Amino acid sequence: MSERGELRELPPERSPASACTAPEHAITRVFQLLGKRWTGVILAALMSGPGHFAELRRAVPGISERMLSDRLTELSAAGLVTRAVEEGPPLRVSYSLTDSGHALRPAMVELTRWADGHLPHTAEKCPDAFRE
Repeated sequence: MSERGELRELPPERSPASACTAPEHAITRVFQLLGKRWTGVILAALMSGPGHFAELRRAVPGISERMLSDRLTELSAAGLVTRAVEEGPPLRVSYSLTDSGHALRPAMVELTRWADGHLPHTAEKCPDAFRE
């Protein structure tokens, strides 16, 4: 605004539209998958090793069985999680990270550090595995 309260037009190089650029295609793809609710927490739960469905359900408080199943299917289709059926009785299914899933560990560690320094603390604590 000018001194008289009039709106002034910003030069093109300083306009709000030019201040933002479209995100890289790769980061868009990452957040289309990892930005979904529960996905990051499921990956974090699997960082310490394979888990059975019931164990993962307990490790991710508040997630429904249907949502957990859907997210595990998506992560499997993306090549981040493998599903192994253990013959029974009883029949059990376990999930583990692939090499691509494990490759997310440095990013998860950095996100944990960032959250510790920049987000309000809550009652829940991040797993110690991400506190390097």
